[in-house]
Amino acid sequence: MARLLRNVHIDGPLLGGLLLTCGFGLVVLYSAVGTNMDLWVSQCVRLGVALCALIMVAQLPPDVLRRWSFWAYVSGLVLLTMVLIRGEVGQGAQRWLDIGIRFQPSEIMKLAVPMMAAAYLHQRTLPPRAGHLLVVGALIVLPAVMIAKQPDLGTALLIAASGFLVLVLAGMSIRLMFMLGLLSIPGAMVLWNFMQDYQRQRVLTLLNPDSDPLGAGYNIIQSKIAIGSGGLFGKGWTNGSQAQLEFLPERDTDFIFAVMGEELGLLGVLTLLGLYVFVIGRGMYIAMQARDSYSRLLAGSISLTFFVYVFVNTAMVTGLVPVVGVPLPLVSFGGTSMVTLMAGFGILMSIHTHRKLLPH
Repeated sequence: MARLLRNVHIDGPLLGGLLLTCGFGLVVLYSAVGTNMDLWVSQCVRLGVALCALIMVAQLPPDVLRRWSFWAYVSGLVLLTMVLIRGEVGQGAQRWLDIGIRFQPSEIMKLAVPMMAAAYLHQRTLPPRAGHLLVVGALIVLPAVMIAKQPDLGTALLIAASGFLVLVLAGMSIRLMFMLGLLSIPGAMVLWNFMQDYQRQRVLTLLNPDSDPLGAGYNIIQSKIAIGSGGLFGKGWTNGSQAQLEFLPERDTDFIFAVMGEELGLLGVLTLLGLYVFVIGRGMYIAMQARDSYSRLLAGSISLTFFVYVFVNTAMVTGLVPVVGVPLPLVSFGGTSMVTLMAGFGILMSIHTHRKLLPH
């Protein structure tokens, strides 16, 4: 079995962690969708497609991925431009393209941005100089601004984080990170002026969710009630009152973590978080074993960005950060996001399984 996995460039421990996480997610989603089994079946199909994407990407050697990084980035920018011109509008945002299949081009940039940043820095001396940092900063900011205009602030921030993590892993100095932290204060003030009214309301709701309990604060209040009522062992699978009686909004997407907290309790939450820790830990191990700077930076960024996804979703559902529409990875209902995540893990497997084929 180990030889078979090695021959098809699959990392067994990482695949095992991913399958357990997805399986756990399907169990929770089955309860979250209630009587709408079409959504659950659709998610199973999408998971199959995502696994196929993982296997295909894993066959590509890291050197090929590095050469394709520029074109992936440029293609992503072209698609984002098409979204701004003639993208489909839904739920007040213009985020989708329909070219026979309906998808979000911003998902492509979740991989294209760290790939491009890593490919650029691979050809430079590390730690990067100020000029190189400015170039990478521009590569990150351009797609992030285009996605924020859709508007999709959550995805824009996640993509910016994936590029920023490449800079951190490349050895950006602590002094510069401290300066960027100071600059983030006036930057946040500028960002506030560009935010939509509903986005500002989400920030204000974080500070005082009880100010509008039946309006802007409804989602987070119901989420906290669901998680808090689960206790240690939960109310039982498919027995959560907040979820099954539809008090909890968006329970199959952004707030599915609250469904799990209510029905499976703290033990269920810790089980899922444990699976996430294993996947992230394996990803960081692969990054440390990588043979060149491109592979090391890219693998580290993908693994840490996955951690950011988990942190942001769990923090927003528990009321620690504003609600920014970030799904729980590998658990929330969604197709493009699932495929993108699995393609990212395919890159990790490619980096790990091809390293023995590279010359020392």
